[in-house]
Amino acid sequence: MQQLDIVKIRKDFPALDQKVFDRPLVYLDNAATSQKPKQVIDAISNYYSTINSNVHRGVHHLSQQATEAFEHTREHIQKYINAQNSHEIIITKGATDSINLMAYSFGKKYLQLDDEVIISALEHHANIVPWQMICKELGAKLHVIPMNDEGELLLEKFEKMINQKTKIVAVGHVSNALGIINPVEEIIEIAHKHNIPVMIDGAQGIVHKKVDIQDLDCDFYCFSSHKFYGPMGVGILYGKEKYLEKMPPYQTGGEMIKKVTFKKTTFNDLPYKFETGTPNVADVIGFDAALNYIEGIGIENIEEYETELLQYATEKLKGIDGVKIYGEVPHKAGVISFNLKDIHPYDAGTIIDRFGIAVRTGNHCAQPIMDRLDIPGTIRASFAFYNTKDEVDRLAEALEKVKEMFG
Repeated sequence: MQQLDIVKIRKDFPALDQKVFDRPLVYLDNAATSQKPKQVIDAISNYYSTINSNVHRGVHHLSQQATEAFEHTREHIQKYINAQNSHEIIITKGATDSINLMAYSFGKKYLQLDDEVIISALEHHANIVPWQMICKELGAKLHVIPMNDEGELLLEKFEKMINQKTKIVAVGHVSNALGIINPVEEIIEIAHKHNIPVMIDGAQGIVHKKVDIQDLDCDFYCFSSHKFYGPMGVGILYGKEKYLEKMPPYQTGGEMIKKVTFKKTTFNDLPYKFETGTPNVADVIGFDAALNYIEGIGIENIEEYETELLQYATEKLKGIDGVKIYGEVPHKAGVISFNLKDIHPYDAGTIIDRFGIAVRTGNHCAQPIMDRLDIPGTIRASFAFYNTKDEVDRLAEALEKVKEMFG
């Protein structure tokens, strides 16, 4: 591992250099959204200051430059995840938008009455509700891979769920609520034995570890820019060409057409068939800058540092009397989800905030997990490579203060 210069890295993130309630900010809500390096902020500002123009539609110089920068981002993403073709990279508004595209478009093409979709007990609402909606509309059925008390998926149950009616499996790479890394390689292998495609919600996965699409061999993979140190409002859906070619457009309007008459519309080729209207050009270009930044540090170095930080934080919090950690398994990314005995997570989180520490409280858009664990929610500390052990120590001190305040 290349030793990360955390002091130098933190200087690249302007938002980290501020005080909250007269205390230096400790930002531990990275699973909700990450902070942005100045290189990303500068790229967005530079677009609006120099080449602000619509893409794909103009012959003038600014439009050509904007289009080139926009399409360069697509090619950069293709190379970063090692997809076979750049036209398999669909630019969306976020991971949630990508999953809605999948549920609607894949569903319209491949789901019929009594067909089945399999998700898991660890899903974010964004990978539950769209599949619920399309199943209800088409008369299909939604089945759930169960989890054990530790939050691990029961693969032997999953294998028994598959049958001739199963049309797609859609699971998260990493649980946003518990930080557990799901066994997606095994899930894909099992599903592919039955020729069933698999979609991976990688919103929490690609942030923490290297993703090689061809090695993973999933059929679809989606993620968001804003959790990956890029701007909000940009997402990616990778899909194998053989499926994307057959799937109908998710939305209609400009850009996704070849020819329109009042009698008939001919749709555009991939990837534009799924990209309606004026895209979020500035923030797509900003995401390109985020990828450059991550590559400069090295995702493998980031993964190793975050793993070390997670281990330190886990042991630190386990040393606090009354702390209960959920999803405490060996295969985890940078998330600790926990509660303080007899203290509601919302009350604890409100007090922690007064110490200048940003954590997330609640069900984390994963209410079925909380129902399964029979708790109202958790306090979630989620880490990035710019976080430090000193910040973990400050969190531990704040938790001790919360305990004192509640007697």
